[in-house]
Amino acid sequence: MKLGMVGLPNVGKSTLFNALTNAGAESANYPFCTIEPNVGIVSVPDERLDKLAEMYHPEKFTPATLEFVDIAGLVKGASKGEGLGNKFLSNIREVDAVVHVVRCFNDDNIIHVEGSIGAARDIETINLELIFSDLEIIERRIDRAKKALKGDKSAQSEVDFFEALKAHLESGKSARSYDYTDEERAMLKDTPLLSNKPVIYAANLSETDFKGDLNSNKEYLDVVKIAEEEHAEVLPICAQIEAEIADMSDEDKAMFLSDINLESSGLARIIKTGYRMLGLISFLTAGTPEVRAWTITNGTKAPQAAGKIHTDFEKGFIRAEIVSFDDLINCGSMAAAKEKGLVRLEGKDYVMQDGDVTLFRFNV
Repeated sequence: MKLGMVGLPNVGKSTLFNALTNAGAESANYPFCTIEPNVGIVSVPDERLDKLAEMYHPEKFTPATLEFVDIAGLVKGASKGEGLGNKFLSNIREVDAVVHVVRCFNDDNIIHVEGSIGAARDIETINLELIFSDLEIIERRIDRAKKALKGDKSAQSEVDFFEALKAHLESGKSARSYDYTDEERAMLKDTPLLSNKPVIYAANLSETDFKGDLNSNKEYLDVVKIAEEEHAEVLPICAQIEAEIADMSDEDKAMFLSDINLESSGLARIIKTGYRMLGLISFLTAGTPEVRAWTITNGTKAPQAAGKIHTDFEKGFIRAEIVSFDDLINCGSMAAAKEKGLVRLEGKDYVMQDGDVTLFRFNV
């Protein structure tokens, strides 16, 4: 999973990126501090792996990972090249989903590029740049469909769809808020649009507001409203708190989060939301050599999941020996799970489930 972090300059984006990844991206009180995208690889927190490690005492422990990309602050005119906009838009094109950091706090010491905070205005500024970029792509697609129409009347449905989508974009609405039919989604498959990417709005709050009543923060409520209209996700977050806990031990971090009534860090909450949005799950492999998590798309069948480990596993797939994580932990060992008949033999049509502890049998 590759998440791109976007936002206007000085909204706390690089501060949050640093806190989540410890990558040390430059963060300063002026626009365009970030020019080249900073990249941070982070481990996906998964308590199931920790418990399997306690059971197997493996030589190697390998959690799933994801990539955060800190993309430079966008400004008005980015789609026309303002503020190195074209470069930034191409960076967004390469990610699976977008974490859009929106400033929801007042601080006279931190300059806002527009002179004052305004979450709805800031979201619109960035969304419009993505929409303008998408309109150029849609217009080219309409031209192509119209040319195809001369020899193939079935292309009319494609022309109609893309013209309707163009009108939707021209009204200032993102492609992700369009109500697609299955047929229309299929038409859009080879036309990747920036404003159609899944979005998590990270509402960056002051420490006081984050610990208090979120409903008293007008900017946050504006973000929630926009997210609902766009079928997007919204996460309240405090970059300042994330920065404070970034270097803490796991024990101190858990204690700190408990004190402010949080079950998990901002990183864990973003990852969990990202997995859900993108339809991702993890299956697990466990043994003395290694305990490891593997990320796959929900709905993946056993042979293709085996192929994530090695292409030979998919080519020579025979069967998968599977026990659910909960059953394995409750039994205390794989041998005990087998005795109780909880280890299943699954074939090529088996659809993998989140938390499957799996051993693939293959022959090449």
